[in-house]
Amino acid sequence: MFLGYHLGLAKPVYLALCAVGLLLGVVALVLSLRRRSRVRALLSERLAPKLAPGVSEWRPAVQGGLYGLGLLLFGFALAQPQCGSKSELTKRKGIDVVVVLDASKSMLARDVQPSRLERAKLELATLLDELKGDRVGLVVFAGDAFIQSPLTSDYSAVKLFLRAVDPEQMPQGGSNIGSALTLARQVLDNADRGAKERVIVLLSDGEDLFGEVREATDQLKDGNVQVLAIGVGSESGEPIPIYNRRGEFVDYKKDTNGETVITRMDRAGLSAIAAATGGEFFYQPRGVAMGQVVERIDKMQKSELESRVTMRYDERFQDYAVAGLVLLTAGMLLVPSSRRRPS
Repeated sequence: MFLGYHLGLAKPVYLALCAVGLLLGVVALVLSLRRRSRVRALLSERLAPKLAPGVSEWRPAVQGGLYGLGLLLFGFALAQPQCGSKSELTKRKGIDVVVVLDASKSMLARDVQPSRLERAKLELATLLDELKGDRVGLVVFAGDAFIQSPLTSDYSAVKLFLRAVDPEQMPQGGSNIGSALTLARQVLDNADRGAKERVIVLLSDGEDLFGEVREATDQLKDGNVQVLAIGVGSESGEPIPIYNRRGEFVDYKKDTNGETVITRMDRAGLSAIAAATGGEFFYQPRGVAMGQVVERIDKMQKSELESRVTMRYDERFQDYAVAGLVLLTAGMLLVPSSRRRPS
């Protein structure tokens, strides 16, 4: 604080450029003094103007000083000096989105490159990059479901939780979509200052081995929660690869009869989930139809999720940048010496 005003620098790292400018000015002065000493050592002060006409002893120092001071001011401008502040009421509007991600072993199938799960995680990262102000939660499921991330507007944290999803770490095998949808509903119901529009984005191949979906969709419909279901995988089917601890392919998953297990995307099941909740089913062959989901979310009604008072500091970099530009221009216009014919 100075005279009641807040003083600070937004990016103090650029002060290093100020040091460079100061060093340049000092070097220019030292070189000028050395040059003056050498001239005086060779020529007397009376003969110097005749034998070396137009050669200035101080102009190089002045020019270097202008460059140095100009850089110093530019460095200070880049550090973004701030003087004074004012409070502003910031409101954040959006919707509540819970992503339900299938992490069962069938999501290791590679009919979508590099695998169903890895492609789904990549597309979810794209979704997080596109959202603006919405709160996002993450529920992961296989045979059981758990909350990987609560509702938050910190998309970077959600991405970290997303990268940690691994079918090999799931406590129970299988695929229980109904349990995951029920848990996602609980995440939305427990949200502080919930949004008017609430959405569940379900990414799965649709295989459900527990049959609890009907009860879950009835609860979601009563709570006015839409499910945007995204089908991942092919309808023709794909075997499920098995990897060892080093991540090397070993074999394909077999059933009790020794037959290779084929996993297929259940379009009908996912479409039924979306329709039962007033949502929509999205599918893109050999990919993930995330772009359409983003468009659907953008069209939804945004509500105020958070309001808080923030401090906004007054930037003063413009004055220093203009002054630095003037000094650099003056340095370029200044000629170190003016040659003229001796009389």
